[in-house]
Amino acid sequence: MTRTPRPDIDRSLLIEGLGKGLRVIESFTDDHPRMTATEAGQRTGLTRTAARRYLMSLVHYGYADTDGKHYWLLPSVLRLGQSYLEAARLPRLVQPFLQRLSMQTGETANLSVLDGHDVVYLVRSNSPRIISIGFQVGSRVPAHGVSPGAAVLATLDEPALDAWLATHDFGRFTTHTITDAERFRAVVAQARQLGYGLTEQQVDLGLCGLAVALTDRKGRCAGALSMTFQAHAYPEGSALQRLLPALQEAAQALRAIL
Repeated sequence: MTRTPRPDIDRSLLIEGLGKGLRVIESFTDDHPRMTATEAGQRTGLTRTAARRYLMSLVHYGYADTDGKHYWLLPSVLRLGQSYLEAARLPRLVQPFLQRLSMQTGETANLSVLDGHDVVYLVRSNSPRIISIGFQVGSRVPAHGVSPGAAVLATLDEPALDAWLATHDFGRFTTHTITDAERFRAVVAQARQLGYGLTEQQVDLGLCGLAVALTDRKGRCAGALSMTFQAHAYPEGSALQRLLPALQEAAQALRAIL
């Protein structure tokens, strides 16, 4: 889902240390899987001493480990995300619809949301085939590379889309990846006009994606329903004829209960 504006909160009610601790957790990335306290401090804007205290706290509570110099996260940190999946209403509502989609079409079906500049995959129903393709639950993918990105961004007004485009990093994954902001704006405009987002080999060669925005009864975007499929399986645009109606039907049915 796109992030809703946060209400104004009296800063005296905030626990600043909690926010800093979360920033330390978020500072670990694919490029920075192991860090010293100095490196963590540089990435979070904290002093080395403060960063070390937060890192040692994560070690104490079982969310990280250390060899005395470097620190890294442990799988237990996934409990934080799992708590969301277990407590949130949306993934539970959508799961049976995704299962029906994958059985109807033979393709992998997903629910994803826009979190800042990434699409995050929350729920997945695997294809009935032996080999299933697409992104796993919890995957974060730059929004310009996948069909849910265009579908959700198409629901934004122009000022919000302008701000998003101005700050997005258009990285390249394949020779087909759109890396220009204005070209991607045209993709979003097309998704807005047609009511669906379609990507072809933007992140993985040979794979395509089709997505529709998931909106509630008040018209607010809650995320996107999508499918990932092999390009050669749907020649000459037949994916739209064979997959899009089922996606639209599922989104319409969910709209009535969101």
